[in-house]
Amino acid sequence: MLPPPLPRVLGDRFRVADALRAGAGTNRLRKPDLDRPFHGVRALRERASTVVDFDAFGQPRGELERRHLRRAFDYSVCMTEHEFFCHTTAAVIWGLPLPPELLRAPGLDVAVLAPRRLPRGVGIRGHQAVPKLTRRASEPRSGLSVTSPATTWAMLARTLRDPRDLVAVGDAVVREWRVAEPLATRADLEAALAAGRRIGIGRLREALPYVRTGSASRPETRTRLELIDAGLPEPSLNFDIYVDDVRLACVDLAYPALKIAIEYEGEHHLLSPAQWARDIERYDRLRAAGWCVIRVTKIELFSHPDRLVRRVAVAIASRR
Repeated sequence: MLPPPLPRVLGDRFRVADALRAGAGTNRLRKPDLDRPFHGVRALRERASTVVDFDAFGQPRGELERRHLRRAFDYSVCMTEHEFFCHTTAAVIWGLPLPPELLRAPGLDVAVLAPRRLPRGVGIRGHQAVPKLTRRASEPRSGLSVTSPATTWAMLARTLRDPRDLVAVGDAVVREWRVAEPLATRADLEAALAAGRRIGIGRLREALPYVRTGSASRPETRTRLELIDAGLPEPSLNFDIYVDDVRLACVDLAYPALKIAIEYEGEHHLLSPAQWARDIERYDRLRAAGWCVIRVTKIELFSHPDRLVRRVAVAIASRR
């Protein structure tokens, strides 16, 4: 037999106390169609997704991001007015790029402003935030209470040990390419850095000069930084290529004067036959126009970046 319906006022996730007040009996709250994501919270196992499947930049979220965001929605029904999401959880809510290993860590990051006692509970990493270092916001699409994009970037210095990862987050925060407006400005990042001492402030200072408004993804940022760190010139980002006033392509990175294009091949290029066919046609057009196209894979970029640097260096030398 199907369990009796719940009062509609509860929605797909709710507090146990609210369910009891609405007339749902304790036996109903023990039925197997309900998950128990947090103490005092129930959620329909087959609940409609309130998780935003696409981030603020229009890109589909990965499974780790969707799972983390689903947990954030579940916890939001029992949050107090003083609590807000921060660190990794705030980054996921804003759609900021993080290393996969950070997303695999269990638990949500939830904060309060000092001197309030930090949140505790199974599945929660509680934080006591310093008021002068913290700005709160409501993420407009989800309505969740979070640290602002700039504060989130600064907080992540605690866990992101590689300054290049902080550059990638900063790039996403200030991105102006193909978005209605950036999540924040470079001045906002500077203000977050200048607000006071915090864990990882040295990494923030190292990362900020390399933050750019034209990067569209973490791999693009990583590619640019690998080339710069190797002493090669800084490439242009998301560069539109025209021949006789006809737009041939927009490439991830480019050395326009040398007609060198660098393209990152994400998994979606390999999984979509239509995308793969479009890529081949586009690269043929670019080569016919005299461009050298260097295609970069995930394995090369993150496991063997020295190979990428050598290929780009050879291409530059051959065209000078």
